[in-house]
Amino acid sequence: MKKICAFLALMLTLVFAGATLAQDKPAAAPDKPVAAAPDAKKDEAKPAPKPVPNKGDVTWMLVSTAFVLMMSVPALALFYGGMVRSKNMLSMLMQVFVVFSLVTVLWCIYGYSLAFTEGSGSLTQFFGGFDRVFLKGALDAFKGEYENAATFSKGVVIPEIVFVAFQATFAAITCCLILGAFAERAKFSAVLVFIVLWFTFSYAPIAHMVWFWAGPDAYTDPKVAETLGAKAGYLWDMGALDFAGGTVVHINAGIAGLVGAYLVGKRIGFGKEAMPAHNLPMTMIGASLLWMGWFGFNAGSALEAGNSAALAFLNTYLATSCAVLSWSLGEAVFKGKPTMLGAASGAVAGLVAITPAAGNVGIPGAFVIGLAAGLVCLWGVSGLKKLLGADDSLDVFGVHAVGGILGALLTGVFVSPALGGPGFVTDWVTMKQGFTSIGEQLWIQAKAVGITIIWSGVVAFVSYKLVDLTIGLRVAEEDEREGLDTASHGEAAYRM
Repeated sequence: MKKICAFLALMLTLVFAGATLAQDKPAAAPDKPVAAAPDAKKDEAKPAPKPVPNKGDVTWMLVSTAFVLMMSVPALALFYGGMVRSKNMLSMLMQVFVVFSLVTVLWCIYGYSLAFTEGSGSLTQFFGGFDRVFLKGALDAFKGEYENAATFSKGVVIPEIVFVAFQATFAAITCCLILGAFAERAKFSAVLVFIVLWFTFSYAPIAHMVWFWAGPDAYTDPKVAETLGAKAGYLWDMGALDFAGGTVVHINAGIAGLVGAYLVGKRIGFGKEAMPAHNLPMTMIGASLLWMGWFGFNAGSALEAGNSAALAFLNTYLATSCAVLSWSLGEAVFKGKPTMLGAASGAVAGLVAITPAAGNVGIPGAFVIGLAAGLVCLWGVSGLKKLLGADDSLDVFGVHAVGGILGALLTGVFVSPALGGPGFVTDWVTMKQGFTSIGEQLWIQAKAVGITIIWSGVVAFVSYKLVDLTIGLRVAEEDEREGLDTASHGEAAYRM
C-alpha cells in the first residue's frame, strides 16, 4: 500500500511539474511559433479582404461608357437623320436625343434593378428584383463607401456605379435603334410611351436573362454552382454566349422595329415616290462615329482592361472592315454600283454581327463574320425586305435583327478552339477553360435567338396596341406631308 501511495504521489508531482513547465515555457520564449498559434487562428477566422478596383480597369470602363454614349448622341442621331428626308431631320434628332435621356433616367430609377439584381420566386431567372431602385445601396457618398460589381475574373471588380452607367448606355441606345423603323410618321408622344413600356417589359428582362449572374467570386465550391445557376438569368444558365448584346440589343431592337413598321403602317407615297436620304455626308459621319464608339461597346464589355478587351477590340475593327468590303462588292455585283450609303450600312452590319462574338471568337471568326454580315444584311435590306412587305424606313430589322441573328449563331461556331476561338469557362470554381461541341453550342445559341425574337415581338405588339388605343401611333396625314420638324416641333433643320 505504501508503495502504491508513493507511486501516485510521484505521478502527481510529475503532472504538476509538467503543467508548470508548460505554462512557463511560452513566457520564457514568446518569439517561438507555439506562442503565435492563438493569433494565427484568429487571423484564419477573419473574412478575406474586400477586392479593390484597379484604377486602370476603372479608367477603361469610364472611357468605354463615354464612347457608347457617343454612339447615340450624336452618332446614331446623325446616321438616322441623314437618311430621312430633310423635312424630318430634326424630328429624328429629337427622338434619339430625348429617348436616350428618358431611358437613362428610367434605368437609374428601376431598370438597372430589374436587369441586374437577383429576383425571387419562379420568375427569378426572368426578372430581377427591386434592391437597387433609385440605385439604393450602390454607394454611400458621405462615407465614401462604394459597392463593387463583378467582372469575369476572380478578385477583379469595378465600382458598381461605373457598371450602372456603362449598362445605361446600352439600354438607351437599344431603345433608340427602334426609332428608325417607323421614322417620318410616328407621334412623338406615342414614341415616348411605347419606349417606356417596351423598355420595362422587354429590354430589362432580356438583359437579365442573358447577362445576370453572381460573378466568378461567388463560385467558391462545386456544391454552390448549381444553386447559383438557378438564380442566374435563364439564358446565361442555359449557356448562351452574348459578349456585348447580339440578343439583348440588336435582335431585341430589330424585332420591335419590324413589329412597329407593320403596326404604324407605311409612309404616304411609299413604293410610289422616291424617298432618298437627304444628307449622305451626315450619315457617313454618323457611321464613322458609331464605329469609333463601338470599341467601347464591344471591348468595354470585357469589363476590364486585359486580353479579352484586346481581342474584342481587334475583332470589332477587323469584322467591320470586312463587312464594308463585302457589302460594297455585293452592291457592285448585284446593283451595278457601290454606294456611300451601302458602305456606311455595311460598317454598321459588321459592327452588329461581331457584337455577340467580339470576345468569344478568334481572328478567323472575325474574318468570316464580317464578310458574311455585309452580304447577308445587304440581302436583308433588299430581297428579304421585299418579301416582308414592311416599310422599315431605315432598315432596323434588315441590319440589326438579321445581323444580330447571324452573329449570335456564328458565335456558336467560331467560339470553338479548333476554329481559332477561345472556348469558354466550363468551371467557374477553378476557372477552367474548355469547349463542348459546335453542334451543342449552336443549338444553345439558336434557342437564345428564338426566345429573344418571341419575347420582344410579343411585348412590342402589346405595347404598340396599348399606345394606339390610347393616344394613337401615327400623326395626321397633313402633318406627315408637311414634315414632322415643323408639325411636331415647330422648327426646321435648314433655313435657306
